[in-house]
Amino acid sequence: MILLNEDTKCLVQGITGKQGSFHTEQMLEYNTNIVAGVTPGKGGQEFKGVPIFDSIEAVKEDVDANSSIIFVPAPFAKDAAFESIKNLDLVIIITEHIPVHDSMEIMAYAKENGVTVIGPNTPGIISPKVGKLGIMPTHIFSEGDVGVISRSGTLTYEVASQLTRAGIGQSTCVGIGGDPVIGTNYSSILQMFEDDDETEQIVMIGEIGGNAEEKAADYINDNISKPVVSYIAGITAPPGKRMGHAGAIIEGNTGTAESKMKSLENAGVNVAHKPSDIVELIKKF
Repeated sequence: MILLNEDTKCLVQGITGKQGSFHTEQMLEYNTNIVAGVTPGKGGQEFKGVPIFDSIEAVKEDVDANSSIIFVPAPFAKDAAFESIKNLDLVIIITEHIPVHDSMEIMAYAKENGVTVIGPNTPGIISPKVGKLGIMPTHIFSEGDVGVISRSGTLTYEVASQLTRAGIGQSTCVGIGGDPVIGTNYSSILQMFEDDDETEQIVMIGEIGGNAEEKAADYINDNISKPVVSYIAGITAPPGKRMGHAGAIIEGNTGTAESKMKSLENAGVNVAHKPSDIVELIKKF
Protein backbone atom coordinates (compact mmCIF):
# COMPACT_ATOMS: atom_id res chain seq x y z
CA MET A 1 0.00 0.00 0.00
CA ILE A 2 1.09 3.59 -0.55
CA LEU A 3 0.49 7.00 1.09
CA LEU A 4 -2.03 5.72 3.65
CA ASN A 5 -0.41 3.06 5.84
CA GLU A 6 -0.01 1.96 9.46
CA ASP A 7 2.12 5.04 10.19
CA THR A 8 -0.48 7.57 9.01
CA LYS A 9 -1.87 9.78 11.78
CA CYS A 10 -4.41 12.15 10.26
CA LEU A 11 -6.17 15.32 11.37
CA VAL A 12 -9.35 16.64 9.76
CA GLN A 13 -9.54 20.32 8.81
CA GLY A 14 -13.17 21.42 8.90
CA ILE A 15 -14.21 18.52 11.13
CA THR A 16 -17.29 20.31 12.52
CA GLY A 17 -18.80 21.21 9.11
CA LYS A 18 -21.52 19.15 7.45
CA GLN A 19 -19.17 17.29 5.10
CA GLY A 20 -16.29 17.10 7.55
CA SER A 21 -18.34 15.59 10.36
CA PHE A 22 -20.19 13.13 8.11
CA HIS A 23 -17.03 11.79 6.46
CA THR A 24 -15.00 11.79 9.67
CA GLU A 25 -17.57 9.45 11.18
CA GLN A 26 -17.31 7.21 8.10
CA MET A 27 -13.50 7.21 8.25
CA LEU A 28 -13.53 6.31 11.94
CA GLU A 29 -15.94 3.44 11.27
CA TYR A 30 -13.41 2.13 8.71
CA ASN A 31 -10.73 2.14 11.46
CA THR A 32 -8.79 5.06 9.98
CA ASN A 33 -6.36 6.61 12.44
CA ILE A 34 -7.95 10.07 12.89
CA VAL A 35 -6.08 11.71 15.77
CA ALA A 36 -7.48 15.27 15.78
CA GLY A 37 -9.78 17.80 14.18
CA VAL A 38 -9.21 21.48 13.43
CA THR A 39 -11.92 24.16 13.38
CA PRO A 40 -10.96 27.68 14.48
CA GLY A 41 -13.04 28.70 17.50
CA LYS A 42 -14.04 25.12 18.36
CA GLY A 43 -10.87 24.16 20.24
CA GLY A 44 -11.46 22.08 23.36
CA GLN A 45 -14.51 20.30 21.95
CA GLU A 46 -14.66 16.69 20.74
CA PHE A 47 -16.27 14.86 17.84
CA LYS A 48 -16.85 11.10 18.23
CA GLY A 49 -13.98 11.04 20.72
CA VAL A 50 -11.64 13.00 18.42
CA PRO A 51 -10.23 16.14 20.10
CA ILE A 52 -10.78 19.42 18.25
CA PHE A 53 -8.19 22.21 18.13
CA ASP A 54 -8.19 25.80 16.88
CA SER A 55 -5.11 25.31 14.69
CA ILE A 56 -2.67 22.70 13.43
CA GLU A 57 0.05 24.29 15.57
CA ALA A 58 -2.12 23.57 18.61
CA VAL A 59 -2.60 19.97 17.45
CA LYS A 60 1.15 19.47 17.11
CA GLU A 61 1.72 20.63 20.69
CA ASP A 62 -0.57 17.93 22.00
CA VAL A 63 -0.98 15.15 19.40
CA ASP A 64 1.36 13.37 16.98
CA ALA A 65 -0.09 13.97 13.48
CA ASN A 66 1.63 13.69 10.09
CA SER A 67 -1.19 14.15 7.56
CA SER A 68 -4.39 16.10 7.00
CA ILE A 69 -7.62 15.85 5.03
CA ILE A 70 -9.29 19.13 4.14
CA PHE A 71 -13.08 19.66 4.02
CA VAL A 72 -12.81 23.45 4.28
CA PRO A 73 -15.00 25.49 1.83
CA ALA A 74 -13.24 26.68 -1.32
CA PRO A 75 -12.74 30.36 -0.30
CA PHE A 76 -10.77 29.25 2.79
CA ALA A 77 -9.09 26.14 1.38
CA LYS A 78 -5.83 27.87 0.43
CA ASP A 79 -5.22 29.08 3.99
CA ALA A 80 -6.06 25.62 5.36
CA ALA A 81 -3.72 23.97 2.84
CA PHE A 82 -0.86 26.34 3.64
CA GLU A 83 -1.25 25.63 7.35
CA SER A 84 -1.14 21.86 6.80
CA ILE A 85 1.74 22.01 4.29
CA LYS A 86 3.76 24.01 6.81
CA ASN A 87 3.33 21.35 9.51
CA LEU A 88 2.65 17.94 7.91
CA ASP A 89 3.87 15.42 5.31
CA LEU A 90 0.69 14.49 3.42
CA VAL A 91 -2.27 16.75 2.58
CA ILE A 92 -5.48 15.54 0.93
CA ILE A 93 -7.76 18.29 -0.38
CA ILE A 94 -11.31 17.05 -0.92
CA THR A 95 -12.68 20.55 -1.59
CA GLU A 96 -14.10 21.35 -5.04
CA HIS A 97 -14.18 24.67 -6.91
CA ILE A 98 -10.91 26.05 -5.52
CA PRO A 99 -9.81 28.92 -7.80
CA VAL A 100 -7.04 27.83 -10.17
CA HIS A 101 -4.72 30.59 -8.95
CA ASP A 102 -5.15 29.39 -5.36
CA SER A 103 -4.36 25.82 -6.44
CA MET A 104 -1.20 27.02 -8.22
CA GLU A 105 -0.04 28.79 -5.04
CA ILE A 106 -0.82 25.69 -2.93
CA MET A 107 1.19 23.40 -5.22
CA ALA A 108 4.13 25.81 -5.39
CA TYR A 109 4.22 25.99 -1.59
CA ALA A 110 3.96 22.19 -1.29
CA LYS A 111 6.84 21.71 -3.74
CA GLU A 112 8.93 24.22 -1.82
CA ASN A 113 8.31 22.28 1.40
CA GLY A 114 8.58 18.75 -0.06
CA VAL A 115 5.01 17.87 0.95
CA THR A 116 2.76 15.45 -0.95
CA VAL A 117 -0.63 16.94 -1.88
CA ILE A 118 -3.48 14.81 -3.26
CA GLY A 119 -6.23 16.80 -4.99
CA PRO A 120 -7.99 19.15 -4.92
CA ASN A 121 -11.39 17.86 -6.07
CA THR A 122 -10.47 14.30 -5.13
CA PRO A 123 -12.38 11.41 -3.54
CA GLY A 124 -9.18 10.80 -1.55
CA ILE A 125 -7.22 7.63 -0.79
CA ILE A 126 -8.23 4.21 0.47
CA SER A 127 -5.93 1.38 1.57
CA PRO A 128 -8.43 -1.36 2.49
CA LYS A 129 -5.99 -2.90 4.96
CA VAL A 130 -5.69 0.24 7.12
CA GLY A 131 -8.41 2.79 6.36
CA LYS A 132 -9.51 5.62 4.10
CA LEU A 133 -8.85 9.34 3.91
CA GLY A 134 -11.67 10.46 1.68
CA ILE A 135 -15.32 10.19 0.75
CA MET A 136 -15.49 6.86 -1.08
CA PRO A 137 -18.04 4.16 -0.15
CA THR A 138 -16.00 1.51 1.64
CA HIS A 139 -18.09 -1.59 0.88
CA ILE A 140 -16.95 -1.72 -2.76
CA PHE A 141 -13.25 -2.06 -1.88
CA SER A 142 -11.39 -5.15 -0.70
CA GLU A 143 -7.85 -5.90 0.41
CA GLY A 144 -5.48 -7.16 -2.29
CA ASP A 145 -2.54 -6.34 -4.56
CA VAL A 146 -3.91 -4.14 -7.37
CA GLY A 147 -3.11 -0.43 -7.15
CA VAL A 148 -5.64 1.95 -8.71
CA ILE A 149 -5.05 5.56 -9.86
CA SER A 150 -7.78 7.77 -11.29
CA ARG A 151 -8.79 11.34 -12.09
CA SER A 152 -12.44 10.41 -11.62
CA GLY A 153 -14.09 9.45 -8.34
CA THR A 154 -17.07 7.69 -9.85
CA LEU A 155 -14.90 5.67 -12.22
CA THR A 156 -12.69 4.69 -9.27
CA TYR A 157 -15.79 3.34 -7.55
CA GLU A 158 -17.00 1.54 -10.69
CA VAL A 159 -13.67 -0.17 -11.33
CA ALA A 160 -13.01 -1.05 -7.68
CA SER A 161 -16.50 -2.53 -7.41
CA GLN A 162 -15.94 -4.69 -10.49
CA LEU A 163 -12.53 -5.84 -9.22
CA THR A 164 -13.96 -6.70 -5.79
CA ARG A 165 -16.88 -8.63 -7.30
CA ALA A 166 -14.36 -10.62 -9.35
CA GLY A 167 -12.38 -11.47 -6.21
CA ILE A 168 -9.53 -9.07 -7.04
CA GLY A 169 -8.55 -6.88 -4.08
CA GLN A 170 -6.78 -3.53 -4.02
CA SER A 171 -3.61 -2.39 -2.22
CA THR A 172 -4.41 1.34 -2.42
CA CYS A 173 -6.77 3.39 -4.58
CA VAL A 174 -5.85 7.02 -5.21
CA GLY A 175 -8.01 9.73 -6.75
CA ILE A 176 -5.54 12.34 -7.98
CA GLY A 177 -8.29 14.92 -8.63
CA GLY A 178 -10.16 16.22 -11.64
CA ASP A 179 -8.95 19.83 -11.70
CA PRO A 180 -6.45 21.26 -14.21
CA VAL A 181 -3.99 21.99 -11.36
CA ILE A 182 -3.41 19.12 -8.94
CA GLY A 183 -0.74 18.19 -6.45
CA THR A 184 0.42 14.69 -7.34
CA ASN A 185 0.28 13.35 -10.89
CA TYR A 186 -0.01 9.90 -12.43
CA SER A 187 3.75 9.45 -12.79
CA SER A 188 4.45 10.03 -9.09
CA ILE A 189 1.75 7.56 -8.02
CA LEU A 190 2.89 5.02 -10.62
CA GLN A 191 6.40 5.16 -9.14
CA MET A 192 5.03 4.69 -5.62
CA PHE A 193 3.18 1.58 -6.78
CA GLU A 194 6.27 0.36 -8.61
CA ASP A 195 8.25 0.62 -5.36
CA ASP A 196 5.48 -0.92 -3.21
CA ASP A 197 5.98 -4.58 -2.25
CA GLU A 198 2.23 -5.05 -1.70
CA THR A 199 1.23 -3.93 -5.21
CA GLU A 200 1.61 -6.43 -8.07
CA GLN A 201 -0.46 -4.78 -10.81
CA ILE A 202 -1.65 -1.25 -11.54
CA VAL A 203 -4.91 0.09 -12.98
CA MET A 204 -4.73 3.63 -14.36
CA ILE A 205 -8.05 5.33 -15.15
CA GLY A 206 -7.86 8.45 -17.29
CA GLU A 207 -10.16 10.76 -19.18
CA ILE A 208 -10.11 13.19 -22.07
CA GLY A 209 -8.46 16.59 -21.73
CA GLY A 210 -4.89 17.68 -21.06
CA ASN A 211 -1.84 15.50 -21.61
CA ALA A 212 -1.45 13.84 -18.19
CA GLU A 213 -2.08 10.35 -19.57
CA GLU A 214 0.37 10.82 -22.45
CA LYS A 215 3.02 11.92 -19.95
CA ALA A 216 2.17 8.89 -17.83
CA ALA A 217 2.58 6.64 -20.86
CA ASP A 218 6.11 7.97 -21.42
CA TYR A 219 6.86 7.45 -17.74
CA ILE A 220 5.54 3.88 -17.80
CA ASN A 221 7.63 3.10 -20.85
CA ASP A 222 10.83 4.28 -19.13
CA ASN A 223 10.28 3.41 -15.47
CA ILE A 224 7.50 0.93 -14.68
CA SER A 225 8.08 -2.83 -14.79
CA LYS A 226 4.79 -3.96 -13.20
CA PRO A 227 1.81 -4.73 -15.48
CA VAL A 228 -0.42 -1.71 -16.11
CA VAL A 229 -4.03 -1.81 -17.33
CA SER A 230 -5.66 1.45 -18.37
CA TYR A 231 -9.06 2.81 -19.32
CA ILE A 232 -9.69 6.27 -20.82
CA ALA A 233 -13.16 7.76 -20.40
CA GLY A 234 -14.73 10.10 -22.95
CA ILE A 235 -14.10 8.31 -26.23
CA THR A 236 -17.39 9.62 -27.67
CA ALA A 237 -16.95 13.21 -26.42
CA PRO A 238 -17.10 15.91 -29.13
CA PRO A 239 -14.08 18.26 -29.35
CA GLY A 240 -14.42 21.42 -27.25
CA LYS A 241 -17.04 19.87 -24.99
CA ARG A 242 -16.23 19.95 -21.29
CA MET A 243 -17.15 16.65 -19.67
CA GLY A 244 -17.69 16.95 -15.92
CA HIS A 245 -14.19 17.80 -14.76
CA ALA A 246 -12.59 21.19 -15.21
CA GLY A 247 -9.53 19.41 -16.62
CA ALA A 248 -11.50 17.36 -19.15
CA ILE A 249 -11.56 19.60 -22.21
CA ILE A 250 -10.08 18.81 -25.61
CA GLU A 251 -8.35 21.43 -27.73
CA GLY A 252 -7.18 20.57 -31.25
CA ASN A 253 -5.78 17.06 -31.61
CA THR A 254 -4.37 16.75 -28.10
CA GLY A 255 -6.17 15.31 -25.13
CA THR A 256 -8.48 13.01 -27.09
CA ALA A 257 -9.26 9.52 -25.87
CA GLU A 258 -7.71 8.11 -29.05
CA SER A 259 -4.38 9.91 -28.60
CA LYS A 260 -4.16 8.84 -24.96
CA MET A 261 -5.02 5.21 -25.74
CA LYS A 262 -2.46 5.09 -28.55
CA SER A 263 0.27 6.53 -26.32
CA LEU A 264 -0.50 3.98 -23.59
CA GLU A 265 -0.60 1.06 -26.03
CA ASN A 266 2.75 2.15 -27.46
CA ALA A 267 4.14 2.04 -23.90
CA GLY A 268 3.05 -1.59 -23.50
CA VAL A 269 -0.04 -0.82 -21.42
CA ASN A 270 -3.08 -3.06 -21.79
CA VAL A 271 -5.86 -0.62 -22.70
CA ALA A 272 -9.47 -1.49 -21.93
CA HIS A 273 -12.13 -0.15 -24.30
CA LYS A 274 -14.81 -0.24 -21.62
CA PRO A 275 -14.57 -0.45 -17.81
CA SER A 276 -15.89 -4.00 -17.74
CA ASP A 277 -12.83 -5.16 -19.75
CA ILE A 278 -10.44 -4.25 -16.92
CA VAL A 279 -11.11 -7.37 -14.85
CA GLU A 280 -10.34 -9.71 -17.76
CA LEU A 281 -7.13 -7.84 -18.58
CA ILE A 282 -6.00 -8.02 -14.93
CA LYS A 283 -6.74 -11.75 -14.83
CA LYS A 284 -4.30 -12.34 -17.72
CA PHE A 285 -1.31 -11.64 -15.48
